[in-house]
Amino acid sequence: MRCCPNDTCGVAPRGLDRIAEIGQNLVHCRSFSSSTLRLRGFCSMPPPLRIGIAGLGTVGAAVIMLLGRQAEALRRRTGRQIAITGISACQREKQRGVDLASFPWFDDCVALATAPDIDLFVELIGGEEGIALAAAERALGAGKSFVTANKALLAKHGMRLAALAEEKGVALAFEASVAGGIPIVKTLREGLAGNSIERVYGILNGTCNYILTRMEQEALSFADCLSEAQKLGYAEADPSFDVGGFDTAHKLAILTSLAFGTVIDPAAIAVEGIEAITLADLEAAAELGYRVKLLGVAQRTQAGIEQRVHPTMVPKSSAIAQVMGVTNAVTIDADAVHELTLAGPGAGGEATASAIVADIADIARGVRSAPFGWPVASLSPARHAPMQLHEGGYYIRLSVFDRPGAAAAIATRMAERGISLESIVQRRRPGATIVPGGAVPVVLITHATHEKTVRQALEAAVADGFLAEKPQVIRIERE
Repeated sequence: MRCCPNDTCGVAPRGLDRIAEIGQNLVHCRSFSSSTLRLRGFCSMPPPLRIGIAGLGTVGAAVIMLLGRQAEALRRRTGRQIAITGISACQREKQRGVDLASFPWFDDCVALATAPDIDLFVELIGGEEGIALAAAERALGAGKSFVTANKALLAKHGMRLAALAEEKGVALAFEASVAGGIPIVKTLREGLAGNSIERVYGILNGTCNYILTRMEQEALSFADCLSEAQKLGYAEADPSFDVGGFDTAHKLAILTSLAFGTVIDPAAIAVEGIEAITLADLEAAAELGYRVKLLGVAQRTQAGIEQRVHPTMVPKSSAIAQVMGVTNAVTIDADAVHELTLAGPGAGGEATASAIVADIADIARGVRSAPFGWPVASLSPARHAPMQLHEGGYYIRLSVFDRPGAAAAIATRMAERGISLESIVQRRRPGATIVPGGAVPVVLITHATHEKTVRQALEAAVADGFLAEKPQVIRIERE
């Protein structure tokens, strides 16, 4: 057979000659050693997956230890050896509890990101800008696969990095960026690909959950529990990113994109932290059959996709209410699986390393999914539902001056705006006395109503002059 009519190009003869050569080599395959066969291109394993790791804190050290401990199992699972061919961090001499002497050291992590002898770059530096972003861009731009635990980086630059990964035909993987050791990214992106998701919500910050758990169980103040969390290493010296809800918001932005096929937009998330939660709120919640959790919630509504982070009262009987301490949990409502809850360690060296190594193993196997479940061009800008249109129940704690007409005025303000009250409870601590003209604690529980309506009613109540302090409002998730 010839490739052209006049038989002048010679391609077909060369092809036939090559086939004959291969056949001859295969006939004699048993005559050669395995090393010779690998050199000739026969009977060989794929080459090692060469990785560079930047950032050698608790998580980075745990990744190196886990890769070493599971080296043989990973080789058998993936069919490839996984080799660390470069590491980088700020302080070379720092003791990290793991032997790093055998790994090539790079003072410049951006140079490591583009090194010719790595195939995959693992970024554990942190931060949404600076070195972490530069390393991500350079690694992907050089055709290296990229694994990260950096939710801030993804929340701000995830779309651009995903587009770059697609352009270069490499992987962008970030299982460790949300909920630590819980495989929530893979669950949403792959496990539930045949589902239409209506809502995803959960406890996404172990620091906040630890503080709220300790406040409830030990009757301690927020300040005392925060100090305890800092001493145990659960909270940073500056805890504002965690307790202010911003860490949860970054994670929710990623989950929203995975769940609904939308472009990441953290600016669309309404965010409240737990700083204002008091022991009185937790005690009232317990009496009413609820428990307070900081939740990140993304759900479809008629007005669009609603994204919010705030303290929430959840029924004590719910799965999410049973999640205590530093544990994380995510619940997904979908049409086929209905309700699915995953819980597990949300932070810590080994839990996070577990997720990172899982991503590395997928890349070693040749698995390369669209980072956010859809090609970047298929991700749609979300139609965001404004927080003022949120509908649900509300817990409202008021400090009301003990004056004639005060209670009636507050009830009138609620009725004027069509707010139906499920209960009104006057709460005072045992043994507490009320000074004439002093303030009385009153708790209102509403039926389902709109955020905007509640805010307007409370603004009017404050203007009436009957409230001694700013009202405390906590949303209720009854389902």
